[in-house]
Amino acid sequence: MQNKEQTIRGIDLRLFVLYFLIRTYMVSELYISVDTKKISIALTEDKRLVEYQEEGLSASFNVGNIYLAKVRKQMLGLNACFANVGYERDAFLHYLDLGVKYNSLAKYLKQVQSDKKNLYPIANARVEPELPKEGSIQNILKQGQEILVQVIKEPISTKGPRITCDISFSGRFLVLVPFNDKVSVSTKIKSGSERARLKQVVQSIKPKNFGVIVRTVAEGKRVAELDAEMKVLVGRWEETMRRVQKAKDLPLCVYEDSSRAVSMLRDLFNPSYENIYVDNEQVFQEIKDYVALISPDRAHVVKLYKGKLPLFDNFDITRQIKSSFGKVVTYKHGAYLIIEHTEALHVVDVNSGNRAKSQDGQEANALDVNLGAADELARQLRLRDMGGIIVVDFIDMNRAEDRQKLYERMCENMKQDRARHNILPLSKFGLMQITRQRVRPATEVNVDESCPTCHGKGTVRSSILFTDMLADKIEMLVNVHDIKRFTLHVHPYVYAYINQGLWSLKRQWRLKYGLGVNIIPNQKLAFLQYEFYDEQKQEIDLKEEGDNN
Repeated sequence: MQNKEQTIRGIDLRLFVLYFLIRTYMVSELYISVDTKKISIALTEDKRLVEYQEEGLSASFNVGNIYLAKVRKQMLGLNACFANVGYERDAFLHYLDLGVKYNSLAKYLKQVQSDKKNLYPIANARVEPELPKEGSIQNILKQGQEILVQVIKEPISTKGPRITCDISFSGRFLVLVPFNDKVSVSTKIKSGSERARLKQVVQSIKPKNFGVIVRTVAEGKRVAELDAEMKVLVGRWEETMRRVQKAKDLPLCVYEDSSRAVSMLRDLFNPSYENIYVDNEQVFQEIKDYVALISPDRAHVVKLYKGKLPLFDNFDITRQIKSSFGKVVTYKHGAYLIIEHTEALHVVDVNSGNRAKSQDGQEANALDVNLGAADELARQLRLRDMGGIIVVDFIDMNRAEDRQKLYERMCENMKQDRARHNILPLSKFGLMQITRQRVRPATEVNVDESCPTCHGKGTVRSSILFTDMLADKIEMLVNVHDIKRFTLHVHPYVYAYINQGLWSLKRQWRLKYGLGVNIIPNQKLAFLQYEFYDEQKQEIDLKEEGDNN
C-alpha cells in the first residue's frame, strides 16, 4: 500500500513538473512583411502579439544614421544649436551632446577632409583634451561650420531629429566608440568573472583610439565571435570616413544603420525564437545572412513564406493588430482601456465595463480589473512603443496591500520591456506614473476602415454591382493591358461570395480570362475595397481608369 502511494505521489510530481515546464516555456516567433510602401515586423509570444513595428521604405531618419551637417543657428539660452541634416526641420544639438571627445573628432575630421586620396589612420590621430562639462556651445561651434552628427531621436510631431556628436557604431555584441579609449561592460551582466573576462578579451582585440561598450548578449561569447564583429564595426567607421573624405554637397548621409529590416531586427532578435517568417526573398536573404553572422546555429529558423494568403493574415496577426490598436482596447471579462495621446503625454483610463461583479465585493472586483489592466497595459506599451510620460487612472482601491500588489504586478510585467523605464507607486489620487524611453514616434495603426467607394461622401454604388465592376477590371487587364497573370485581393466576405457554388464567379472568370486570374482574401481591406498585383507583387493601379472607387 505504501509503495502504491509513493508511485502515485511520484506521478503527481512528474505531472506537476511537466505542467510547470509547459507554463514557463514561451514560444516566440517573428514575422516580417514587406510591401511596396512599408516594412512591418510583428513579434508574438505564445501566438499573442506583443510587439509591432512598421516603417515606410522611404523613411530616411533612422536612429543611428550619421550625417555630415552644417550648423544653422545657435540658441544661447538653451546652450544648444540647430543643424541642417536634410530634414524639413533643423536637428537639435545640445552642448552636452557634443561629447567629451568632440575636440579629437573635430580635428580628425579636418585631417580626413584635407586629403582626398589617402584616408588618415585613426591610430595616428592625436587625442585632444576633453571638453569640459560646464561650457558654452558658442565657444565650440560657429554658424556654417561642418560637423559630423548621429541621430539619437527621430523626428516626433513638430520637432526635428535630435542629434549628437558622440558617434558610435552598434553591433549585436559590441558598440564601437571612436576616440573613447575605455572598455565598458553592460551592468546587466552580473557575474564578476564574466565581466572581467569580457573586458580583458575586448581590450586585447580593440584597435587604438577606439572605445567599446560590451552589450548584454555578449555574455559567454567566444573571442573569435567578438573579434569578427569588431572588424565589421571598424570597417563601417572607415567606410564612413571615406564618404566624409569625398563629400561635396551638404548635408550628406555618410552612414545608414543597416537595411531597414536588419536595423529593426537587430534589437528585437533573440536566439530563443522558434521561427522567423519573411515574405520577401531579398529581405529573407538579408535576414538569414545577418542571423548566420551573429548566431550561426539559429540560421535555420529564418524561413521564406510562400503561401498564397498574406503573411499576417495566415498567422492571425492582422486580426490581432486590428483588435489591439485604436482608442478603446478590451481585455478579459468585458473590461477595457481607453488610451489617449497628447503632445506631452499618454493618458490611460481603466474601466470595468459590463463585467459581472465579484462575489467577494467591490474591492476584490477592483483589484481583479486593475491586475488585468496592468497585464494588458504592459503589452500595449511594447506594442505601440509608447514613450515619454504615461499616466494611468486605475479603479480606486482602499486597501494599501492591494495597491502594492498592483504596483508589483506592473513592475513584473515591465521586465520584458527592452526600453528603459521607471514606474512610480499609485498616488493618493489612484494614478500611476510611468516614464518610458522614447526615441521615435509611438506606433499608431488606424484600425477604422473608411469607405473605399464614397471616401466619406455618404453615397455608394450598389454593392450588388461590385463583382460586375471587378469583372470589368479583369477584362481591362487581360484584353487592354495584356496582363494575363495577376492576383486580385478582396475582403474575405467578398472572396467567399466569389467562390460560392460549383459554377462560382471565380470559375467563370478563369474560364473566360485564363488560369492566371488568382483571387486572395485579405483581412486588411475594407468591405468593397480591392487591389490588383502583378507577378512581381507590384500593385497595379486601375483606379484612374474611369473608376470613382
